[in-house]
Amino acid sequence: MNNKKSFVVSGIFAILTVLLIILVKTYDVAQIGPMDTSIGFSHINGGVHDFFGVNIIWYTITEVFGILALLVCAIFALVGLIQLVQRKSVFKVDATIIKLGCLYAVVLGLYALFEKVIINYRPMIMYDSSEPEASFPSSHTMLICVVMGSTIMVLNQYIKNKRLASILQVACAIIMVITVLGRLICGVHWFTDIMGGIFISIALLSAFSGILKK
Repeated sequence: MNNKKSFVVSGIFAILTVLLIILVKTYDVAQIGPMDTSIGFSHINGGVHDFFGVNIIWYTITEVFGILALLVCAIFALVGLIQLVQRKSVFKVDATIIKLGCLYAVVLGLYALFEKVIINYRPMIMYDSSEPEASFPSSHTMLICVVMGSTIMVLNQYIKNKRLASILQVACAIIMVITVLGRLICGVHWFTDIMGGIFISIALLSAFSGILKK
């Protein structure tokens, strides 16, 4: 995918995210959440949640993947720090590391935004909480898809062993798929929360791909 196509795809999924948010707030809204919280796409979301129920095992698995994603971020941050110390200038740090840092910052910013601007509440009250929490988008889906997806794009630059790089890229892709499915199955998010996480991830990764090629 060339630069132009990457940014077009990013724009399309950014628009789809906005449309999804509008629909979630306006379409088929009903009080089906805990403490009578109002949820959009209530029949679809309610039906999917009732079908899968709550599965703590899958919740734990996706939580572990979330920690793994943060470790990946820390590894790239460490690489950047080592380069900064050795080269004595931020301008001499690999452009890829700087771009990854900016991508991670955007993800963190979106996480903070959606904690304040609540689109949906979780379908259940978490065990360590006494009230409904923000649920849209699925932050784990967004975090893991963006971190693992961007890692796939840059691994060849930092791992010269092609076989090892390919194995790690496949592992990243598998983690992304399992996370999306696991986060849906575990029951801590509505279906539209997962879709929101996917749309945002595709928008960010497409933009990152375009910027990476410059």
